[in-house]
Amino acid sequence: MEEKLFAFIEKTVSKVTDKRGLTYDTDFVKDLGLNSFDIMNIVCAFEDHFDIDIPTRDVWSMHRVEDVIKYMIDNGITNV
Repeated sequence: MEEKLFAFIEKTVSKVTDKRGLTYDTDFVKDLGLNSFDIMNIVCAFEDHFDIDIPTRDVWSMHRVEDVIKYMIDNGITNV
């Protein structure tokens, strides 16, 4: 399941920001240089794809790809 979620995240980040080369430890700000606008565009893409709402307070606790995968699994968002 984690591999499918990782692939989805990688595809979405690439589509929204044109950034590639993610790993589980990739930090969205430090490693990719994303700003808050980039991050919110990625979140919106996730919300649209899964038909969910992700609270802003949760978004700011997800710094790395691994954090997003854990959040998705913990919240039952696994139907990729």
